[in-house]
Amino acid sequence: MKHAKKMLLALLALTLLFSLAACSSDKANAGEKVVIYTNGDDAAVQAMEKALKNAGYDGKYVFQTFGTSELGGKLMAEGDHIEANLVTMSSYFIDSAQEKNDMFKNLSFKTNAIETYPAYYTPILANTGAIFVNTKVMKEKGLPMPTSIKDLTKPEFKGQVSIPNIMDSSTGWLLVQAIISKYGEEEGKQILHDLVANCGPHLESSGSGPIKKVEAGEVAAGFGLRYQAVLDKKSGLPIDYVDPTEGNFSLTESVAVVKKDDAVTKLAMKMAEVIIKDARKDLIADYPVALYQGETVSDIHKPANTKKFDKPLTVDLLEKHQQFFNSAK
Repeated sequence: MKHAKKMLLALLALTLLFSLAACSSDKANAGEKVVIYTNGDDAAVQAMEKALKNAGYDGKYVFQTFGTSELGGKLMAEGDHIEANLVTMSSYFIDSAQEKNDMFKNLSFKTNAIETYPAYYTPILANTGAIFVNTKVMKEKGLPMPTSIKDLTKPEFKGQVSIPNIMDSSTGWLLVQAIISKYGEEEGKQILHDLVANCGPHLESSGSGPIKKVEAGEVAAGFGLRYQAVLDKKSGLPIDYVDPTEGNFSLTESVAVVKKDDAVTKLAMKMAEVIIKDARKDLIADYPVALYQGETVSDIHKPANTKKFDKPLTVDLLEKHQQFFNSAK
């Protein structure tokens, strides 16, 4: 009898233990959210959140925003031990992090991208570089309309130019790619030196810094993101834009799923698909570059001189170009 009692108590205890464990597991699963790390600006994050909420994922994710260099450093250092389940980030950083850490899963859905990308990411947006000017300031200063980045190094543009610093902004890399591609490193270094000299205090840490300086009339000309100048001109501001003879270079930002093989990772993969299929209609409005089949942009958003750098874009190449920039100052 005593033995039977002990067996019954043991069975009850075991049942209670399993019940508590299941309850705990259910709570943990209910409380787990997809952690999304992004270097995207406000407009990009808003477009992605809108798509995720409309798809029924409200409350099932959390966004954390980082600067490009900070998030890139985390990807390179932490690999798949990173807290994030889903990452949206400059594509060259995703490529380099994958090469070093093999940290991303192959996407499980078809993307229909116009170009071919690695199986582990697909782009969410693209940005293109161009020159822009404040036409009112240009007229007041009697400055000629530039046709190239090299034109901005002329003496008459002294103190009237603003560019992004490649040490802080990936937009600055679009400028450096254009200079090196057209002039090579020797002549390019002199051009970059003269350009930085003409900028004076207007070397900006933000990719949007130059357009703000040009909008405010603090400088006559700048280099930055083409679409910003296009929208300014369209809205009636005294802003015009120039596709430089050196070329319009572009950078993409992409989405990737961290390789963790759990239920949250499966949910992250579904969210990645939602971002590509549902958020693009808003993303392409703010970043008007066609990336997927069936997408179109108006003619004013099509650069006249689209070019690609002749080497793959990687973190190592970025660091080399940053050294080039610093040596030219």
